[in-house]
Amino acid sequence: MKALGLWACFALLLVSFAASILWGQTRTPLATAASAFLHYDRDSAEQVIIRTTRLSRAVIACMIGASLAVAGALMQALTRNPLASTDLFGINAGALFFVVFGAVFLSFNSLAHLMWFAFLGATVAALLVFLLGSVGRDALSPIKIVLAGAALTALFSSFTSGLLVVNEQNLEGVLFWIGGSVSGRTLDMAYPVFPVVIAAGILALCLGPAVNILTSGDDIAKGLGQKVIAVKLLMGAIIVVLAGGSVAVGGLIGFIGLVVPHLVRSLVGIDYRWIIPYSAVLGASLLLMADIAARFVIRPEEMPIGIVTALIGAPFFIAIARRGFRKA
Repeated sequence: MKALGLWACFALLLVSFAASILWGQTRTPLATAASAFLHYDRDSAEQVIIRTTRLSRAVIACMIGASLAVAGALMQALTRNPLASTDLFGINAGALFFVVFGAVFLSFNSLAHLMWFAFLGATVAALLVFLLGSVGRDALSPIKIVLAGAALTALFSSFTSGLLVVNEQNLEGVLFWIGGSVSGRTLDMAYPVFPVVIAAGILALCLGPAVNILTSGDDIAKGLGQKVIAVKLLMGAIIVVLAGGSVAVGGLIGFIGLVVPHLVRSLVGIDYRWIIPYSAVLGASLLLMADIAARFVIRPEEMPIGIVTALIGAPFFIAIARRGFRKA
């Protein structure tokens, strides 16, 4: 049944991908879209838009959605916290601050350079969350880590705003990352990020059995011969790469890593051999649908996709938090 469900999720992804290519400011007939791939005509404006704009947008949305969802699933397993996600724990905000710093003050425009700034920022933020959550009583408790993440998110967001106040000339270029968007990006620009993110995704899929053992508790995992510290470090590295790569390409897009793993667990249970692939496919589908919605909400303008995902995820976050507090 789980395998059949995964194929159904792939079907949803294909439908969402096709809708992303067909629907925009102007709707493209299916025959025209098919011709753009089978019999490409450079003199056809519609076919050029599909090949150069909508295809890139759909592929990048798939990559970011899958990356954020898998990172969120791994983070919830690593911290044993149902509220864990890279955006709520300040990792995305840290990556964004370093990207903005590199773009504004060091004049880096290539994603090949900004990608490394995003990885560095995500790593710094993750380490700070761990250190803050480890201080004092109830070290690394779910509430304490959430508070540490919220504090760091606010801190890095303030730093980012401060950079823009100091250098207003680059404000328009940086707003892309702050609002979160998959428009205006081409596959050529995102190519430097793809190999790193794909490698991290494959590693995440391979970690499924190890994550299952880890979630049973550190003592049990050690008793079963697992190198707990090594697994946790590898999970942390994968989370940093997936989150940093997503921010470098699409900016600050939140709540995908929170919503999708919870949805997946309601479908397949707690087996991470299934949670990780399901999260990747449904995360890509959700971000594709959010991007489609962003094109129509305030036509003829486009809404930043980060706002759409926030509208979806904020009520979900409140529901999870209320349920968690009731249990406590």
